[in-house]
Amino acid sequence: MATRLPSPPRVGMVSLGCPKNLVDSERILTKLRSDGYAMSPDYAGADVVLVNTCGFLDSAKEESLEAIGEAIAENGRVIVTGCMGQEAETIRARFPQVLAVTGAHQYEQVVEAVHEAAPPIPSPFVDLVPESGLKLTPRHYSYLKISEGCNHRCSFCIIPSIRGDLVSRRPDAILREAEKLVAAGTKELLVISQDTSAYGIDIRRTPRPWKGREVVPHMTDLARELGQIAPWVRLHYVYPYPHVDQVIPLMAEGLVLPYLDIPFQHAAPNVLRAMKRPANDAKVLERLRGWREVCPDIAIRSSFVVGFPGETEADFQYLLDWLDEAQLDRVGAFRFEPVEGAAANALPDPVPEEVKEERYARIMERTAAISAAKLAAKIGRTIDVIIDEVGDEGATGRSTADAPGIDGEVFLRDAAHLTQGDIVKVEIEDADDHDLYGVPVTQ
Repeated sequence: MATRLPSPPRVGMVSLGCPKNLVDSERILTKLRSDGYAMSPDYAGADVVLVNTCGFLDSAKEESLEAIGEAIAENGRVIVTGCMGQEAETIRARFPQVLAVTGAHQYEQVVEAVHEAAPPIPSPFVDLVPESGLKLTPRHYSYLKISEGCNHRCSFCIIPSIRGDLVSRRPDAILREAEKLVAAGTKELLVISQDTSAYGIDIRRTPRPWKGREVVPHMTDLARELGQIAPWVRLHYVYPYPHVDQVIPLMAEGLVLPYLDIPFQHAAPNVLRAMKRPANDAKVLERLRGWREVCPDIAIRSSFVVGFPGETEADFQYLLDWLDEAQLDRVGAFRFEPVEGAAANALPDPVPEEVKEERYARIMERTAAISAAKLAAKIGRTIDVIIDEVGDEGATGRSTADAPGIDGEVFLRDAAHLTQGDIVKVEIEDADDHDLYGVPVTQ
């Protein structure tokens, strides 16, 4: 008589916040899958639901609390983890029925809580986990986290109090993970951390053996090695330290995508000082010009905060003028929002909400015009595009200047023959403020 395998307990996951949280969720699910758990795509089929929370802003906290409430209402058996886990008392006061609360990147505690809530059923007959682990992103791109925590103490940010100081991973461990991801189908590696430029400084750049040679834990060395593993490597959360200049030649060579995600946050010296961030805007503009000389196709994306305490109309106009000169390719903006525990909350001269809204509208209008002009200049060019989705008549993809979920897209006609993950040549036929339109180039 054939052996009937018992049905494994099923785990549901709600993952909120940034890509770093998404990587945490993938690690948790990979460990649970290796312990014999199955994954549930909905509340009804789950024996327990994990909610990986974000606690960066008060609005993010409220979204996390709403997600916890929904999970409790729909399922009833909920474990909370992530950045908001440090506020366990707040969570339990509102939702006393949660089974457990753990903090950010506390993987073992989360797994232990799941084991207690829904004990695993061991089975020696099934190979449960692919070598690359479980993913929450499409097969063709993957986030690769190279460090935890941050050594900066920006006045508006509470990340160091949540995730601690910088802790870099060993370069050989990162490269091993990258190889597994690429072997499993990844075409694009998105390198993430709180501060990618600072990678390795906490482990004193001690070399590690890798394939018969030594690799130094430094952003440039790591980027060079990753560029030999994956077709596309994209760098996120890069602070403009002087050594970032060393990465630009790798982009010109084609080893790394010509793309940098740099969180400038503002340009006015007074605001930057209040934010406790570097305040040398002229030097940054000079370096942007230098980078474009080395790699003319480099795309710079950034994010800015408007309405920071003490920001005057003159400060905001300074930012707009700086953006006109900087000509950044992709820009996101956020209205300043106090978050509990941030030093900026105590700063004088808060900006009224209606002024924040007006400035937000102005910066988005200004940056959209810059983006539109830059994209219009690409009409008639042939560029590389990675395919994200394919439909009956066309496809949607991204250029080297576009990260998933935050930048623009490339919409393709006559592309139903393509496959998700393909990297193809595309002739650009049209553009709008944020997106491109084109057709695959026949070989």
